[in-house]
Amino acid sequence: MTTPSTSLTSSKSLTSSGRARIRSVVWHLGALAVLAVILYPVVWVIGGSFKPGDKIIGSLQLLPTDPITENYRRLGDGIADVPVTTFFTNSLFLAVGSVIGVLFSCSLAAYAFARIRFAGRNVLFTLMISTLLLPFQILIIPQYILFQKMELINTYVPLLLGKYLAADAFFVFLMVQFMRGLPRELDEAARLDGCGHLRIYWNIVLPLCRPALITSAIFTFIWSWNDFIGPLLYLNEPDKYTVSMGLKLFIDQDSVADYGGMVAMSLVALLPVLLFFLAFQRYLVEGASTSGLKG
Repeated sequence: MTTPSTSLTSSKSLTSSGRARIRSVVWHLGALAVLAVILYPVVWVIGGSFKPGDKIIGSLQLLPTDPITENYRRLGDGIADVPVTTFFTNSLFLAVGSVIGVLFSCSLAAYAFARIRFAGRNVLFTLMISTLLLPFQILIIPQYILFQKMELINTYVPLLLGKYLAADAFFVFLMVQFMRGLPRELDEAARLDGCGHLRIYWNIVLPLCRPALITSAIFTFIWSWNDFIGPLLYLNEPDKYTVSMGLKLFIDQDSVADYGGMVAMSLVALLPVLLFFLAFQRYLVEGASTSGLKG
């Protein structure tokens, strides 16, 4: 025989189960809505790359009913008499060069701040961190005048030099926070074996800092590949342009906007960044969580 208390308990469990089911449905619907908003620009670019140029802007149709491949075929003809592969080669050179420079210089600076005690270390570290507060726009004019007097305009030196001088304080800070979490007993054991700072840095600290290094490499590659202001300031010849500058040529040439070719090249330009991110994304969360959140 069912007692009133048993019936009340059963009804409460059913009610709580129904509320949990409703919350789950609402949460999934909200996640799908956010996903649709995030993926909409990607789908728009994919669909626009298969549309004629005059049907891209102002058209409400997301995907074309009669897709064309003319936009991709025109990429093979080049832009402003420059092959499209030249823009990708230049961007890849700058991105890879930036990654190498950041990993080498910033890891060296981070090792000095994190593992070596010297006079004025805290003051220098504070000054370095304070550079993060300076807007990039403030530095544009003095940097341009400096490189102009050095006759380095229209070269890749202004875009790469800072990467090899540990000028990216964000990545130095990221690596410092990671290195501070490594046991100092490792350094002491290495010194007993006769290792100096260079051996400790190269053979012990760097292998243990792989998550932080890969995180820095991912951000550096993406930022360098997508950089537009830097190449716009320092590069004058189309054969030295990067992908971002090549996209600008679709609008500037003959005062006519080739939206079809621009959208097609935009989609192709996403592929290297996407492949680089997918190859190393499993280290991204680990590097960010273990480096940036430690006190």
